Amino acid sequence: MIRVEQIISHADHIDTTLSMPIEQRIKSRIKVVLDNGADAGLFLTRGQILRHGDLLQSTDGLVIEVHAAQETVSTVYAEDTLALARAAYHLGNRHVPLQIATGLVRYQHDHVLDDMIKGLGLKVTVEQAPFEPEAGAYQNIGGGHSHD
Repeated sequence: MIRVEQIISHADHIDTTLSMPIEQRIKSRIKVVLDNGADAGLFLTRGQILRHGDLLQSTDGLVIEVHAAQETVSTVYAEDTLALARAAYHLGNRHVPLQIATGLVRYQHDHVLDDMIKGLGLKVTVEQAPFEPEAGAYQNIGGGHSHD
């Protein structure tokens, strides 16, 4: 099994890729299957979230590019920025990880949350897409959350 212990900032080449949903990209110790079919184990520093495009290096020098896998998400598309801000507020009030971009708010699919957003007068689209949530104001990409 390939042992991966390091995130690197750049590489001259990429040997293979690793596609993972967010639930796997938040774990620092996990067994994975690279996109080329090889088994690998991630042994990374705790508290890091792997992002699409991150580069990993195995102990034997293999360079692996991380890809955010397609997963079932709920996306709220709207041109009304106030309506999107209201949706983000109510979802954030429930500590829901959010991906926020111009014209959209995205979260992991949950029919109860979908109903709440529809109750705000917005349309929810359930789709397959990569999920890249915000790191959070008090996080250093992958830190914890607490109320002190």
